[in-house]
Amino acid sequence: MIDAAAIDTEAAWHACIAELSDRVNLAQPDELAGTINAVMGRIGVKVTVYLVDHEQRRLWPVPEHGKPTSVPLSVDGTVAGRAFTLVRTHQADEQDGPYRLWVPLIDGAERLGVAEAVLPRAPADTSAVQHACETLVGLVGHLVTVKMPYGDALHLVRRTRPMTAAAELLTRMLPPLTFSCRRASVSAILEPCYDIGGDAFDYTFDGPVAGFMILDAMGRGLDAGLTCATALAALRAARRDEHDLHAMARSADAALTAHFSDLRFVTGVLAELNMDSGLLRYLNAGHPAPLLLRNGKAVRELLGGRRLPIGLSARGIQMGEELLEPGDRLLLFTDGVVEAFGRGGDRFGVHRLIDLAQRCAAAGLPGPETLRRLTHSVLEHQEGPPRDDATLMMFEWSPQAATRTQP
Repeated sequence: MIDAAAIDTEAAWHACIAELSDRVNLAQPDELAGTINAVMGRIGVKVTVYLVDHEQRRLWPVPEHGKPTSVPLSVDGTVAGRAFTLVRTHQADEQDGPYRLWVPLIDGAERLGVAEAVLPRAPADTSAVQHACETLVGLVGHLVTVKMPYGDALHLVRRTRPMTAAAELLTRMLPPLTFSCRRASVSAILEPCYDIGGDAFDYTFDGPVAGFMILDAMGRGLDAGLTCATALAALRAARRDEHDLHAMARSADAALTAHFSDLRFVTGVLAELNMDSGLLRYLNAGHPAPLLLRNGKAVRELLGGRRLPIGLSARGIQMGEELLEPGDRLLLFTDGVVEAFGRGGDRFGVHRLIDLAQRCAAAGLPGPETLRRLTHSVLEHQEGPPRDDATLMMFEWSPQAATRTQP
């Protein structure tokens, strides 16, 4: 082991990070935690990786072979949870003993969890060591994402109960919950996360154009999952053949009618924003209208671009258009959000959704944290799993929004 004084040496950190990058190539997913600590232990640094569960309520430690496993931590009310929700590194408030940092674990802008980095003592240059820890954990975030498809160990850390076949089908088709680039950020969240049956989302960023969509298939369970998966695949295929929104929707119409003998349809919103001009063009296929938030306030619903749900023939539809301003947010949602019933029989409703979204905007919360809190409010309103799939998506045309998703 290198002497612990090496924690203050930039070269030692760089050497360890480079060695980790090399050694992890042949590591299995279940060997990731051990590989990290075998390398970082050379300079006396202990790293514990925590992954957030699919409910986004608790942070679960990634096991390390031959070592005791730490206890899970709540996202709400802990230092680790603050690092996760705000995407900011936090130092543990300890007077004596080791120096402890909680670093958000992200891949790009996708929140995966947190990492606890424990050093034997407080370093002479805390800012430099914090930066080194963030660089290390940034690499670990990429490694978690890269290793996840090659085994079940990391998937199992995130699961607290079994997942249905429909949920397994759809979640494997979806992009990461959050993506950010220099000019915009997009986030989504789905519930019930272990039993999602017919909801989906997608997005793409190419040049100045950002495309995004939200879908809700009729019914529940595997039938709805197959319907939604077919529509999503058809929409993607048409988009990648460089078709416009109308042609994409017509391609999905044809796919549903060709492959299912019974009537199947999917509601949804298909949208694209030119980030040079601010022109938003969209189609609404029988779906709840998106909300436009400007300067932290909901200003209107986007009511244009109406057509029949996907799977039902629709012609002569005018494209919806809206000129956005820098900083605008678009909030898209499925009817399972606003139609969630509470014990007293009252619906969650659009007005409650708007009020909570405005509060989160006023608090300056990152987009993914806004959606986490909105979804948990829906679940608390009805005191249990939703009777219908409840999906939220937020698109933010703002460099500041993108910055808030980074450490």
